[in-house]
Amino acid sequence: MNPDDETPYVAGTLVDHHCHGLVLRDLDRPDLEGLMNEGSGVGRWTGSSFDSLLGVAIRRHCAPLLGLEPHTDVDTYLLRRRALGHDEVARRMLVASGIDTFLVDTGLLPGEICTPAEVAAMADPGARSYEVLRLETTAQDLLAAGTPVGELMTAVGQRLTESEAVAAKSIAAYRCGLDLPGERPGEPDVLVALNALRPDDSGAYRIADPTVIAALAWTAIDAGLPLQLHVGYGDSDIDLLRCDPLHLTPFLRATASQSVPVLLLHNYPFHRHAAYLAQVFDHVFIDVGLAVHNTGALSRRVIEETLELVPFGKLLHSSDAFGLPELYLLGSLLFRRGLNGVLADLVRRDELTAADATRLGAMVAGGNARRAYGLEVTRR
Repeated sequence: MNPDDETPYVAGTLVDHHCHGLVLRDLDRPDLEGLMNEGSGVGRWTGSSFDSLLGVAIRRHCAPLLGLEPHTDVDTYLLRRRALGHDEVARRMLVASGIDTFLVDTGLLPGEICTPAEVAAMADPGARSYEVLRLETTAQDLLAAGTPVGELMTAVGQRLTESEAVAAKSIAAYRCGLDLPGERPGEPDVLVALNALRPDDSGAYRIADPTVIAALAWTAIDAGLPLQLHVGYGDSDIDLLRCDPLHLTPFLRATASQSVPVLLLHNYPFHRHAAYLAQVFDHVFIDVGLAVHNTGALSRRVIEETLELVPFGKLLHSSDAFGLPELYLLGSLLFRRGLNGVLADLVRRDELTAADATRLGAMVAGGNARRAYGLEVTRR
């Protein structure tokens, strides 16, 4: 008997507080494998992306949704996927994910992926989606459109305030690392950094100066928008040594009095560090998205290690799914199963009551996200 499957302490629908859109076209095998994880797909030494815990999880848990046996071979899976068409595969995966609320980062390849509304429509007629504005992308677009550097921060603040976005996101981890200053950057320093920016040959800007990125983060805080920060695990553009969330400690101290949630995304392999920060700073929330589907059948370990310190009221669900509907399905299924397994084990050992396990499971599944972002409860 498996307590992970017996007792639904993590029941009902989920809020996915950080994800991306889907690629709504049929994919050949190289394209699909390139979207499966943070690597670049098939390589000379790496081999197939299906030869990973994520690949195994797709064949185990996604294949039955396509009418195939669990653990079917890769070629059969891909043939069936193509025969059904990407839209039908996406619908099946998102409906089965049990997600009723999506917070969608629209700053990554917006021309190649679908909109937040399209994501929700794939899942369920009653599902809702909300936009998360990426700060660096927003600022770069404003500069490319001719906004004077002296007016940029005001323009970004206005864009945040006027938009319907429920949060802002910074990719400081990719651009300069997480060692953000412990005080708000002064306007003269920001102007010096902005004046040093130059567009590329196409007229596009790339913001990577830590002073500017810190100023953008403060602009979101000033606008009262919850601030998401990428932490830890990412693709090869990132310098993981600079992405330990402990580098954010001065910034978190400085923003603690603002009463605006700061949400640390992904966090692996620094999930224990992130859990510590969520414990000691009232305004800090965390997730272990992205790591869950990539660690596949071993993802419960990551969830269990995170729960060592994080208050139950500070842990959120995130898939960080991008491009492939399988990632929404696996992110929700494996998170639900892992969290439920930990809670069931605590109940079995009489370390937790069943009533508390159900209450805490509901908090993590969606209650915490609705509280942090001020979301309405989806009515079914």
